[in-house]
Amino acid sequence: MSRIGKLPITVPAGVTVSMKDDVVTVKGPKGELSQYVNPAIHVNIEPGRVTLSEKEDAMTGDAKQRHAFHGLYRALVHNMVVGVSEGYKKQMELVGVGYRASNQGNIIELTLGYTHSIFIQLPPEVKVETKSERNKNPLILLESCDKQLLGQVCAKIRSFRKPEPYKGKGIKFVGEEIRRKSGKSAGAK
Repeated sequence: MSRIGKLPITVPAGVTVSMKDDVVTVKGPKGELSQYVNPAIHVNIEPGRVTLSEKEDAMTGDAKQRHAFHGLYRALVHNMVVGVSEGYKKQMELVGVGYRASNQGNIIELTLGYTHSIFIQLPPEVKVETKSERNKNPLILLESCDKQLLGQVCAKIRSFRKPEPYKGKGIKFVGEEIRRKSGKSAGAK
């Protein structure tokens, strides 16, 4: 059995978990999420908690794959429960001279040193806010109940200008440490 898969998922008040046709649906104050669960995994829904276990019949495939599915689907269901109850937040920082970010609704406009501005249309599940203060780097604040979607949006934004190791310029997460390299050696002859 998977160590992570054995852990029960506590369901907070105001969150409902239901299952129909191998699809787990979680509803809460922040939204509603659904996830397909492989038939090799049994989902047991009780009041206040959800547990997942492996089915031991011969039709569900090999044991190694079942163990992997056990941990995977437990983590996915747990992320959904946390997402609809608390939500997920990411903060991204633009480091560089003249780098700017602004938003109108769910459209972000990025100025990242290219000859043109970059416009990104975000999915409706992701809420965005931009902050620009004097003498501080611009910030992009992203919030969503879907952890996977939020990560994909952050990766897409970051892909326009990844942090480089010499000056540290680019789009990075707040608190992220960039491994810096020294430039040319001055005394080499």
